[in-house]
Amino acid sequence: MQVIVVGGFLGSGKTTTIINMGKYLAEKGKKVAIIVNEIGEVGIDGDVIKKFGFDTKEITNGCICCSLKVGLRVTVTYLANEYKPDILMIEPTGIAFPNIIKKEIELMNLGEQVKIAPLVTLIDGSRFKYLMKEVKEFAMRQIIDAEILGINKIDLIEPIRIPILEASVQQLNPKSRVVLLSGKDTGESFENFMRLVLPDLEELSKEAPTEITEEIKPSKAAPSAPQETENSIEASKVGSYSVEFAVENGSLSTEVARELTTELMNTIKAKVLQLNPEFIGHIKLFLDNGSETVKQNITIYYEEPQEDVIKSKEGATPTLKILSAVSNVDEEAVKAAVNNSVHEVFERKQIKVNKIEHEHEHHEHEHHEHEHHEKHKHGDQEEEISE
Repeated sequence: MQVIVVGGFLGSGKTTTIINMGKYLAEKGKKVAIIVNEIGEVGIDGDVIKKFGFDTKEITNGCICCSLKVGLRVTVTYLANEYKPDILMIEPTGIAFPNIIKKEIELMNLGEQVKIAPLVTLIDGSRFKYLMKEVKEFAMRQIIDAEILGINKIDLIEPIRIPILEASVQQLNPKSRVVLLSGKDTGESFENFMRLVLPDLEELSKEAPTEITEEIKPSKAAPSAPQETENSIEASKVGSYSVEFAVENGSLSTEVARELTTELMNTIKAKVLQLNPEFIGHIKLFLDNGSETVKQNITIYYEEPQEDVIKSKEGATPTLKILSAVSNVDEEAVKAAVNNSVHEVFERKQIKVNKIEHEHEHHEHEHHEHEHHEKHKHGDQEEEISE
């Protein structure tokens, strides 16, 4: 089994890249598993990846040190033994140091059958100068640790600027291989990138499936995490908040869902701009009307919301999920901006929403449930928002 860690700051295009990598590998007959580590209790990107037909397992325990120390080890072992993928891809949250996750896996001593690919870190080329302005020290640390640096979203950059950007990035980390990527291009340059990440791709399926013999029993007390893991969120100076709401008013048409998410995104963005007029980060909304999910996201202060409509799971209940992470704004202010916006927009439209409360707990029995499931359902209470 090959393990690939794909890191990068919030909004650098990790999920799209992982989906493209997964499709590419699946077409080559490889069995792929993906672990998404979102920050906060509400798994969002895992839902998207699930819709592309990959086997996913989310670690969304909120407490990053515990989820990465206990959750990651348990999950990797479980997937290796039960699902037996040729390739396991891990997407850390955008405000983690990907190198620490790679080291965690190396320290697991999973045996000779497990090979760890070079560490991939993505940089959104279209936001590079803003990244260096708003979260410079943090972004630098992610860049310096990388073995393969993917300058992503090159379709959004003027061609004349690309060589200058390549040279600047290479200068920041002379040891890394720098590649140009775009979510829209899975042609030759993407193939070259895949060959860099997995030079022995053709050999993979010929090996016997990985079996990890060690029986992992998660300890009740999570081992103390490396100092850096706990501090990566602090170091990023990013305030993040995730929340989920049940939407009560019967079925919403996709058109109404699109109007709602646009209005909501613009309202949240306006409030965030008051907190930091030059923010960078990621605000993501998912409104599932039961048959289709309208996804909107924004990654920087000057951007218009990007919209995508994807099919929902059969018989899904209408829900709204929001994941927000904003540079140089504290968590409480982000939380207030999001909750007040939801309250204003849905009240104006006379649609009732109830916040779904997620209990904060470290699901230590999670490795018995490798099917992606709606997290913490047994611990949810619904509470109407009336603040």
